[in-house]
Amino acid sequence: MAAFAIATAEACDSNTSLLLIETRGEGRVLVIDGGGSKRCAVLGGNLAQSAQNIGWAGIIVNGCIRDVDEINACDIGVRALGSNPLKPNKKAIGDKHVPVYIGGTFIHEGEWLYADSDGILISKMELSIWSSC
Repeated sequence: MAAFAIATAEACDSNTSLLLIETRGEGRVLVIDGGGSKRCAVLGGNLAQSAQNIGWAGIIVNGCIRDVDEINACDIGVRALGSNPLKPNKKAIGDKHVPVYIGGTFIHEGEWLYADSDGILISKMELSIWSSC
């Protein structure tokens, strides 16, 4: 299981607030609240590749992504509710560095995300990870 500091953004049916991806990721994970929308994708292959290139470790989307094969070819962890081939609109909807509400819990900038192939855990502080095996 890997641990990553969190950055947050809101982006419901729009990806304009994802300009945060243009800043250095420094090994963080971007958690995007897309409002759970499945009307269009908020993230595609180009943004995922850009995020990888400037040091983001991963992106979690409460919404849809597109260009799944391109994203899977990137060396960046991406999880989403599903995929949708439709591009998002370019309206300035959303914000960055704000608490996001996903799955019944608030997630804040600077909290910690732990993830593996079985799931995702959010913690308010960095945890000490140990293995009993």
